[in-house]
Amino acid sequence: MATDIRETTGSQPKYKVIGSRPIRHDGTDKVTGRAIYGADVQLNGMIHGVILRSPHAHARIKSIDTSKAEAVPGVRAVVTCKDLADPGDRRVELGEGSIILKHLSANVLARDKVLYRGHAVAAVAADSVHVADEAAKLIRVEYEVLPPVLTVQEAMKPGAPLLHEDVFTDEMGEKSKQPSNVAKHFRHEVGDIAKGFAEAAVVIEREFHTATVHQGYIEPHNATAIWNHDGHVTVWCSTQGSFTVRQQVAELCGIPISHVKVIPTEIGGGFGGKISVYLEPVAAILSRKCGKPVKVLMNRTDVLEGTGPTPGSFIRIKMGADASGKITAAEAYLAYEAGGFPGSPVGAGAMCVFACYDVPNGRVDGYDVVVNKPRTNAYRAPGATNAAFAVETVVDEICEALKINPLNFRIKNGAKKGTRRVDGPVFPRVGMIESVKAIKNSEHWKTPLKGKYRGRGVASGFWFNCGLKSACSATVNADGTVGLVEGSTDIGGSRTGIAMQLAETLGITAAEVTPTVGDTDSVGYTDVTGGSRVTFATGWAAHEAALDIQRQMVTRAAKIWEVPAKQVKYIDGCLIGPEGKRFTFKELAAQINETGEPIIGRGAADPQQPGGAFATHVVDVEVDPETGKVEILRYTASQDVGTAIHPSYVEGQIQGGAVQGIGWGLNEEYFYDAAGTMKNSSFLDYRIPTCLDVPMIETILVEVPNPGHPYGVRGVGEVPIIPPPAALANAIYKAVGVRMTRLPMSPPNVLHEILAKGSSGQSR
Repeated sequence: MATDIRETTGSQPKYKVIGSRPIRHDGTDKVTGRAIYGADVQLNGMIHGVILRSPHAHARIKSIDTSKAEAVPGVRAVVTCKDLADPGDRRVELGEGSIILKHLSANVLARDKVLYRGHAVAAVAADSVHVADEAAKLIRVEYEVLPPVLTVQEAMKPGAPLLHEDVFTDEMGEKSKQPSNVAKHFRHEVGDIAKGFAEAAVVIEREFHTATVHQGYIEPHNATAIWNHDGHVTVWCSTQGSFTVRQQVAELCGIPISHVKVIPTEIGGGFGGKISVYLEPVAAILSRKCGKPVKVLMNRTDVLEGTGPTPGSFIRIKMGADASGKITAAEAYLAYEAGGFPGSPVGAGAMCVFACYDVPNGRVDGYDVVVNKPRTNAYRAPGATNAAFAVETVVDEICEALKINPLNFRIKNGAKKGTRRVDGPVFPRVGMIESVKAIKNSEHWKTPLKGKYRGRGVASGFWFNCGLKSACSATVNADGTVGLVEGSTDIGGSRTGIAMQLAETLGITAAEVTPTVGDTDSVGYTDVTGGSRVTFATGWAAHEAALDIQRQMVTRAAKIWEVPAKQVKYIDGCLIGPEGKRFTFKELAAQINETGEPIIGRGAADPQQPGGAFATHVVDVEVDPETGKVEILRYTASQDVGTAIHPSYVEGQIQGGAVQGIGWGLNEEYFYDAAGTMKNSSFLDYRIPTCLDVPMIETILVEVPNPGHPYGVRGVGEVPIIPPPAALANAIYKAVGVRMTRLPMSPPNVLHEILAKGSSGQSR
């Protein structure tokens, strides 16, 4: 069930296409099984690759002997890190995070050390995957096993085992003199924090722990590559960014980007986890060595042990408010796992931690810490969910201490136009308070919750969104349709959302646009599908392409009518000239080929005002005090979506993000033993939610148009994952009186707190 609340101040634009729910252009191929995903790629003469992975979480590589593997009949190539180029210390931006190239290379194929169990060490290509698998087992790697560190607190201790001899703490612009597991320490600060806490009537300080979790996409990683004799490489893969794959493959293989062509296939989920490369450079160098196309696939254990999850973290929050419930000061300490190589999303977490509120006096310290786990990757608002779990739980405790309704507290303190974040930016028009009011006015909130061991919790969340670069082209066909080629790989129906913005600008229907996701040789540079940027930025590029088409069609109509172009207007899909002259879009399109050159619209965008996104969620739970099991009874998510281009897709993004947040909050975690071996590396044991775990997620779409976009678009895909863990924690407290400060809030963890409360007489 969904409710749409439009901003009531001022008139709302009336659109013909935007806000409608057309059938998605790629729907038929996907529901009939004809869509081509990465594992479906088949090429003549193709052979298969297998990766050999480390059995140790931390070890020095003393030697690698591939001779026995190379002698196996049917083996065509064996590669190690020596077959990759040495890319040096340069840092590259991947769209949702950056990495030093030598670290990226060492993550693809380990160099001097393995830094987590599952770290890729070597690869074999053979005539069949079975031969390759058997040959990979014959590679002899001599390891010097070292002690692992698995949490940020362990890694930050003096004398902890060092992962890297060349990583020094960058502490607010100065490098440490000794190597360290702390890659970076930074600080954001505003106001006078001591004065702020002195003015507070209540101050709450708590510590929080969150576990490492995976994005949980259904489709494993894949790559197929052919290295042609002319030195050009073609790669097929399921990726969130074909252009960033092109750059990474070129850098790691030591060839110009013009020699790499990436063809994105359909993608079975990514959520931030399919931006960094893992298999693509390996498939390429295997193909270079054997002269044949090579396909490499991961199984589920490879995905969980060898690709980038989102980080576990240790967070300390201190927050104060005066007797009226106004926030006076807030302080955060955020230490995030980076995995085996620097680059955790602690920077984004620090940007989001207090962003829902007007904090006059604040300080945020962030720490990027390497541990013996896979290098972390983005996961839907990376870093923000961890931070919100901590802050929103403390906010709930402040509300309890002051006897203030938690929604009224958020309305009183909520960010609005002109609010300055602790990290510096000042908000334009945003919808934080509107999202709270929508929950307060919802049927869910107004319906009493009855029953023992039941509780209701609320929480809010923020994601800043991003713009970045996008390009597209659009060709007018003689039958009045338009072919659109854009560069954003489509995860959640974005090609339809982009086509709808082009159609709206041209005054035609969405069905009259045929969108295609182009390869890196077919469309201009386009940044990753991530950061909630695609509908915003690539949609803007499509809008620009449509305006280009409008200009050309005005010129063409003027030519046909033999009048000056300034006498022709483009209005709602029609060309209007003097003396009642008129063409519909379709009528003029039919004459294009007979009256001049083809009409091709070009659009590019690098927008700078993505507009922040806010959400507020409310959840009802029932807790079994004998087992600690949490059952969700009802869930409602309110969100400022700017302008809902395709409301069904917006609702789906909110529902999907909420479910992932629920899984993160209640069940999901990487479970390691003391040696750093993941003990639940399958979907049998790594517990993502099923349809039996969640009710239908009710959605409320609050439309506060983004002033930084022609159609008011705000990214919607990431903020839904942020509030769920905190909302659940607050509901659990209302149900059984225990404050949960550790994720996941699984039955054993909840029961532990219930029993601890029973023995001590109070919640810990």
